[in-house]
Amino acid sequence: MAINESILTWILLVPLAGAVLVALLPDRGKLPAWLALLTSLVSFGLTLHLPAHFVLGQHGFQYEINRPWIENPAIFYHVGVDGLSLWLVVLVGLLAPVGVLASWNAIKDRRKVFYALFLVQQTAMFGVFISLDLMVYYGFWELSLVPMAILIAMYGRKDGPKAAIKFFLFTFIPSAPLLVAILWLYARTGTFDFVELRLLIDSGSMPTGALWWVALAFLFAFAVKVPVFPLHGWLADTFTEAPVAMAMVVAGKLGLYSMLRFHVGLFPVQSRAVAPILVALAVIGILYGACLALVQRDFWRLLAFAAISHLSLITLGIYGLTFTGWDGAIYQILNHGVVDAALFLLLGILETRYATSQIAAYGGLASRVPQTATLFVITSLAMIGLPMLNGFVGEFLILSSTFTGVSHGWAIAATLGVILGAAYMLWLVQRLFYGPESELAMRPAADLRLGELAVLWPLAILMLVMGLAPAIWIPSIENRIGIPALKGSTALPASSLSVSFQGEGQQ
Repeated sequence: MAINESILTWILLVPLAGAVLVALLPDRGKLPAWLALLTSLVSFGLTLHLPAHFVLGQHGFQYEINRPWIENPAIFYHVGVDGLSLWLVVLVGLLAPVGVLASWNAIKDRRKVFYALFLVQQTAMFGVFISLDLMVYYGFWELSLVPMAILIAMYGRKDGPKAAIKFFLFTFIPSAPLLVAILWLYARTGTFDFVELRLLIDSGSMPTGALWWVALAFLFAFAVKVPVFPLHGWLADTFTEAPVAMAMVVAGKLGLYSMLRFHVGLFPVQSRAVAPILVALAVIGILYGACLALVQRDFWRLLAFAAISHLSLITLGIYGLTFTGWDGAIYQILNHGVVDAALFLLLGILETRYATSQIAAYGGLASRVPQTATLFVITSLAMIGLPMLNGFVGEFLILSSTFTGVSHGWAIAATLGVILGAAYMLWLVQRLFYGPESELAMRPAADLRLGELAVLWPLAILMLVMGLAPAIWIPSIENRIGIPALKGSTALPASSLSVSFQGEGQQ
């Protein structure tokens, strides 16, 4: 099909064109919001073309374009997707209209600036997930920082500029060694191309000592972006201050994807060597985030520390270095995106209605806003991994692969973190919606409106479908970087990792 040859370019250009159009049009009423919504819906529709025409079992990247762009240095417009990036592109497409609708009533001034930057952010995230030239990837990686920092500064709830500076410094500074590492690879090989670099590194022609430093630079940038414990200092303030739409779109996805694609994918030997350290930090992060979430008084901060715990679980799946763990990690990134979007939207609605994020101010809301309570309970159960909902599938794959392929002890400790996750989410549900009615609950407030229900119920249904029918997603997820549908629960040696990531049909 002709559209297959250009679909990724269209996915990149549509939100960027929408951002330009929003910036040029007058800032009148909801006009920027309507235009952003239309643009994001078109983008989402384009992303659905990818799974609809994805060929299971095909080696290498699909929908691939590889054309010269800049002669010196040799930068190519090289894009493509596989099972690792396929559904992440769709997830970004899905979350964009959700983010626009989450901002519909929350953003009351400078709408043109907000929605233009929001669409630029969407473009940057698409670019990160589809770029196969490291310099193009780096450009999108850096671009993703700018709209987020600006919008945190502009729309922060209490101290936006301070949180924006912290976010920017924490995520920008580690990008400097990443750029140096990319340039070193180019100086040694004459290419930024991911596929070529992978083969050259795998051939053993690169100096081993220098590769360790390069791999460490890549890992450091990605670990801060996730964030991996103890590099999480920016996350709580970002969740507290960021507009709902920006927090739900960005949280965790870029760093986790980059770990799999550009750390494990490019440096299998180095990844295997540091995996025990990453596994230990991941389990510590699971427990640390869950324990801190239990004592939070602000629901945005609770969600931030819960995110640390859940993102650490995904990190555990990645650095367990098993096929089953990778399946679970990728699936859990999708689950985290869907569930967090619903939670952000619901908590944003509560904050807009009642003008506070302090948990103690709430109580007894279930009788006043029953639809909000129902959807919040469903989403919370999905987040804690109730069987038949999507969170269970990813958690089970990660924990089972850790137990059989990594360490019984680490798996048991990580499971304790999951149990603590159930504790803080059920506690939050009880404090917000049940028990004696608080003074806040006595105030008149509308339940979910039609537009909000039109967004939240499809997300709730998606949580159920992903929990009951993971086979819709897993086969294509296993088609990552040319790996055939192969499952296992045993840890892979470095040689297996090296072969698995070649993507040219060798097995």
